[in-house]
Amino acid sequence: MTFMRIATIAAFCGAMASPLSVLAQEAAAPAAPENNLALGAEAGGAIGSTYSAAKFDDWDQRCARSGTDADPCQLYQLLKDDAGTSVAEFTVFGLPEGTGGEAVAGATFIAPLETLLTAGLTLQIDAGKPKVYPFAFCADIGCVIRLGFTAAELDAMKKGAKMTATIVPFVAQDKKVNLNISLKGFTKGYEAVHEANLKADAAAAAAAAKAPAP
Repeated sequence: MTFMRIATIAAFCGAMASPLSVLAQEAAAPAAPENNLALGAEAGGAIGSTYSAAKFDDWDQRCARSGTDADPCQLYQLLKDDAGTSVAEFTVFGLPEGTGGEAVAGATFIAPLETLLTAGLTLQIDAGKPKVYPFAFCADIGCVIRLGFTAAELDAMKKGAKMTATIVPFVAQDKKVNLNISLKGFTKGYEAVHEANLKADAAAAAAAAKAPAP
């Protein structure tokens, strides 16, 4: 079976950003034009649009324009099968301090629409114990899982070589599709994303403080 090529995860970057980053977008939104005359805005990408900020071996630091001096970011990797076909997308991001719970980092996995949802997603870090995660919802771009990693799991990812993601095709339920998630460059990339998000939260808080009260 050939999975369909899925769309970019750009649309999810804004949705996965911290609440402070969302406030920054609202605060930085241009005012409504007076007398129906638009005054324009500086070019460089609309708020919420994504761009590649840096590369860390097999990872891409993707950020979403927030309208402030600092943009929220995630680590991104496009996953391909043995034939080189694009199958799934995987992003990782740190959670703000004080979030609560065991998770210290979050991730989004987008699988093709032809995936058997009841089988979930199986993830294994190197030769560690596999874990199964349930799908949350499906949209035009694919079926989405939003998962969390504990401090121990995040540390294993920083020290590891690869993760293996396993999904099951809906039309071939006796088969499994194993996708390699390279961890080369993960540690430096994660640290860069963490620093970028600390700055983005601070910039968003400053922008929200300056915004007029509704």
